[in-house]
Amino acid sequence: MRTVLTAGMLAAFAAFAAAPNPVAPDPATPRPIAVRESVFTEDMTWMEIRDAMKAGKDTILIATGGLEQNGPYLVTNKHNIVLRGMTEAIARKLGDTLVAPIIPFVPEGNFDPPTEHMKYAGSVGLTEETYRRLLVDIVTSFQVTGFKHIVLIGDSGGNQKGMKAVAEQLNDKWKDKGVKVSFIPEYYNYGDVAKFLESNGIKQENEGLHDDFGMTAVMLSIDPNSVRMKERQAAGKFRINGVDLDPVEKTREWGKRIIEFRAKVAVNAIQKARGK
Repeated sequence: MRTVLTAGMLAAFAAFAAAPNPVAPDPATPRPIAVRESVFTEDMTWMEIRDAMKAGKDTILIATGGLEQNGPYLVTNKHNIVLRGMTEAIARKLGDTLVAPIIPFVPEGNFDPPTEHMKYAGSVGLTEETYRRLLVDIVTSFQVTGFKHIVLIGDSGGNQKGMKAVAEQLNDKWKDKGVKVSFIPEYYNYGDVAKFLESNGIKQENEGLHDDFGMTAVMLSIDPNSVRMKERQAAGKFRINGVDLDPVEKTREWGKRIIEFRAKVAVNAIQKARGK
């Protein structure tokens, strides 16, 4: 059956096409309500982000995490949970920084045959090529929308090389645009965290799990469910590497101290990269 377009139907289509598009408002439209304060762009409206940038928040922090096996007690989302706490602490210390949605997809090993984390259920990996292309598009998105300083940090070892390469590639491409991309390798300092804990009396015995007291303490301070607190307590396994995790409040305080320790290191490195 053929549909015949009448003159009236054509006129209606033309009027619809000429009308203002409700999903594409003027970028200069005034914000009609008060700001809901946050540093996370995913929790902000586009108007809140725009107005924060106008007020001087011209740095965006882009963090890469991972989805991987982390022993029997920590969820696969481990690095992304840690980054939720770390990125907020860093952004608030810097004062002029917002946080991009955390990137959970990173290289986790080969696919065929599977290696590293790809041997385990729940791991989600990217090829190095896909990872770098993803980073380029995400960084470019924030450059196009007006951020002048784009900071890259990674919470896992396999993330580092790609971020460094992308920062170098885009800095070369944008050298005349007044935009700088900074990869901050100092952020990935879990070895220093272990030394920090040991200097403060926390001595661990490696149990061969992809887990340790510092990581667990940080996650516990952010989301107790992510370390299976109640289940481990019920099974008598609320400890890691020979260190008790009870009392919970004491371990949470250690988590907050680690966040503060790492945030200071990252902020100092970011300020240096920005020439401040």
